[in-house]
Amino acid sequence: MDDPSLFKEFRPLHDFFVGIDSDGCVFDSMEVKQKEFFIPNALKYFNLFKVSKLVRETWEFVNLYSVYRGSNRFPAMIKVFELLAERKEVIESGVELPDLTSLKAWVKNETKLGNTALRKNCEEKPDKSLEIVLKWSEEVNREIGEWLHDIPPFCHAIKSMEKISATADIMVVSQTPLEALEREWQENDLNKFVSMIAGQEHGTKTEHIAIAAKGKYSNSKIILIGDAIGDLNAARNNGILFYPIIPGNEDKSWERFMNEGYDRFTTGKFAGSYEESILKEFMVALPDKPAWKI
Repeated sequence: MDDPSLFKEFRPLHDFFVGIDSDGCVFDSMEVKQKEFFIPNALKYFNLFKVSKLVRETWEFVNLYSVYRGSNRFPAMIKVFELLAERKEVIESGVELPDLTSLKAWVKNETKLGNTALRKNCEEKPDKSLEIVLKWSEEVNREIGEWLHDIPPFCHAIKSMEKISATADIMVVSQTPLEALEREWQENDLNKFVSMIAGQEHGTKTEHIAIAAKGKYSNSKIILIGDAIGDLNAARNNGILFYPIIPGNEDKSWERFMNEGYDRFTTGKFAGSYEESILKEFMVALPDKPAWKI
C-alpha cells in the first residue's frame, strides 16, 4: 500500500491499533545496515577514507547508540557531519567535509524524505552536492537489496504479533524505504499480520499515525512500538501510548510486551507508572552526548 490516501481511507477491523517500527525493532538489522552499507558508501562517495575511523565512530553514535538512533537517513547524515566538523582530530586532519547546505534546506522543506523526492528535486533544481547525496542513498539501497537477505525477526516479536493481530490492527511505521520494508516483511511471512506498511516515502512517523489512526480509535487504544526517540516523539506528537524496544535488550523487551504490556494496553492499565518505568530504562540506553564529549 504505497498511496497515503489508502491510509486515510483505512477503516478499523478491531478496537485497538498498534504501530510497529521495523529496523532495529522487529528485525536485528540496524547494525549490519549502518556498518556494512551506509558507512562504507559514505566513505566512498564523500572521499573520507583519511578519517574513516572517526567517521565510523561518529556515524555509529548517531545512528545506533544515541538519542538520534532511528532518524531518517538524511537528517542523520547532517547530524553526523555536524559532529565531525567539531572534532579536533578531523579539523587537524585537513580533510574536506561535504557542504550540506543544500541538503539542510531540502530536509527543512520536504516531509517525504526519500530518494524519490530527492531525485525530483535534483531534476528540477540541479545541485552537485545534492546529486552526490542521492547517488550515495541510491547505492545504499541497491546494495542492501542485492546483498542483505535472511535477517530474522526477533523471536518474541513474531510471537507478539501473532497475539496482537487477533485483537488489534497493525501498521508498520518506518523511515525505511518501502521497497525494503515490503521485501523484508514478505520474505519472513510477517506481512500476514499487518494491515498497512508505511515507509519514508509516506512522510514522517507522526504523519503515518495521524493519517492512519487518529480519529478512528480513541487515543488510549493506539500504541506505537519502537526502538528510537523518534518513535517516542511520534507517539507523543499524536497523544498516544508508547512501548520501547530497548536497544541491546530487544527480545526481552518483546517478551515483556507479549506477557504483560499488551494485556495492560487492552485493559487500560498501560498509561501512568507502568509506561513511565519502562521509558526510564529506554532513555538510559540512548545518551545524548558522545563519549568523546564527556
